[in-house]
Amino acid sequence: QVQLVESGGGSVQAGGSLRLSCAASGDTVTTYCMGWFRQAPGKEREGVAVFDSDAHTTYPDSAKGRFTISKDNAKNILYLQMNNLKPDDSAIYYCAARVSPCFSGSWALRRGGDGMDYWDYWGKGTLVTISA
Repeated sequence: QVQLVESGGGSVQAGGSLRLSCAASGDTVTTYCMGWFRQAPGKEREGVAVFDSDAHTTYPDSAKGRFTISKDNAKNILYLQMNNLKPDDSAIYYCAARVSPCFSGSWALRRGGDGMDYWDYWGKGTLVTISA
């Protein structure tokens, strides 16, 4: 199995930027579909960026143009660059890994369905707080 540890969260003003990191150990990030999710108080966990192949990434409309997912295979680290942050971006951000095959399009942003979690491994999260 793989262990995931997020870092880089913090508190910033609206319009600012943050870069989150997810350090993987026990296995390589190339073995899995990798993604970032977030969960705000009282809301369901939602996908914000998925790196489901070396050639394709998927983002929801709320993140397109502002968030960028990337990875460093040599260092075994997944990143999430977040720009032009908004108060609605405030949440705990989680790194997730799924055993292949990867979903495509909007399916890749789902946490699960019918009582089943589509993602096999989760980090414990890092808190992001955006002030207006």
